[in-house]
Amino acid sequence: MFSEPILVIGATGKTGSRVATKLEAKGVAVRRGARQSETPFDWEDQSTWAPILTGVSKAYVTYFPDLAFPGAIEKLEAFAQVALDSGLQHAVLLSGRGEHFASMGEDVIRNSGLGFTIVRSAWFAQNFSEGYLRDRILGGVLPMPGGDIAEPIIDIDDIADVVVAALTEDGHLGERYEVTGPRLMTFAEMADVLTATLGRPIQHLLVTFEDFHANVAASGDTFVADVFTAIARETLDGRNAHTADGVERALGRKPRDFAEFAQTAMRASAWPSAA
Repeated sequence: MFSEPILVIGATGKTGSRVATKLEAKGVAVRRGARQSETPFDWEDQSTWAPILTGVSKAYVTYFPDLAFPGAIEKLEAFAQVALDSGLQHAVLLSGRGEHFASMGEDVIRNSGLGFTIVRSAWFAQNFSEGYLRDRILGGVLPMPGGDIAEPIIDIDDIADVVVAALTEDGHLGERYEVTGPRLMTFAEMADVLTATLGRPIQHLLVTFEDFHANVAASGDTFVADVFTAIARETLDGRNAHTADGVERALGRKPRDFAEFAQTAMRASAWPSAA
């Protein structure tokens, strides 16, 4: 089907790992881009960029931890030039919905001379099952700021399906797919779904942004917590309180509901101690 591999940058991340697996399931050879890969890739080491781009014409591009990370836009600009010089023809970029720096990253790729597809995403449902909120949910709480702000939270498997379609099918070049779940939900409503799914009370705990920062920092790097908290402050103000049709435009089907995500995650033992 494809005579050359497709590069997946961030192949060990939430979306990248799924994209790589789904591509391989379609019989596509995948070049996994990560620090420990056979051909390593590191955003902090520009000498790793050209070797991993050699011999590929398509790539999925994610920036960890986020395009809002200091220096991310400058590195993305440099990467785009190396990619263009290396013969890359189509970059599928993961972007964030309602984020200033993510929009800047989109502009970098759009103006780079590369063929592109932008996948602009809502908040990930999997942050509850395999991210920084998982342990808190196991403790019976969903601590989130933002009050009653509603979010059309998305199942990452839908993002991966959109990316795979963009990389393997015609008709996606130049598109920007704003991908969301099928409905708006407050975090209290999400907690109710998790309560029903796990069979134990999960309470939405309204926290300050300072407390949110402390929670994220407790499960990872303080610098990463700085970035995620800045994104929460920026986006949990109502600007994203509407659904978008990116999944349906790209795939011809509706996105998965949060309740379906929760049931699938439960069957996969995402919350084992809740049994």
